[in-house]
Amino acid sequence: MKKLGMTLVAALAFSVSVFAEDVKDNSTSAGWDGTINKAKLTKYLNLNSVQHEKVADICDFFKEEMAVANRSKSNKNQKVRNAVYANLKLMKQTLDAKQYSSYVRLMAMTLNNKGIKLEESK
Repeated sequence: MKKLGMTLVAALAFSVSVFAEDVKDNSTSAGWDGTINKAKLTKYLNLNSVQHEKVADICDFFKEEMAVANRSKSNKNQKVRNAVYANLKLMKQTLDAKQYSSYVRLMAMTLNNKGIKLEESK
């Protein structure tokens, strides 16, 4: 049972790594431009054609918002945070509960791998 759990964790970690493309620096939010491989995401979430179109639009919007956040001189972390939460809100409206749960796990792992922390600093 322990081997099965470790295999599952390894497979999930590997699958997360294929969704983000060409990241040069993992240490800051500027290291990820928000690019998501839509074809692999569609396959991973088993999206239908209508969902695929909506998710592709959401991914494009997210990439644009991350670009704005990364170019920002002030409040960069807040803008990255807003972009991520806007992405999650739009995905929740598009995906069913099981797909959304998988997407949230995937996004959390991707953000963690990219070194992006969403906690508000006090």
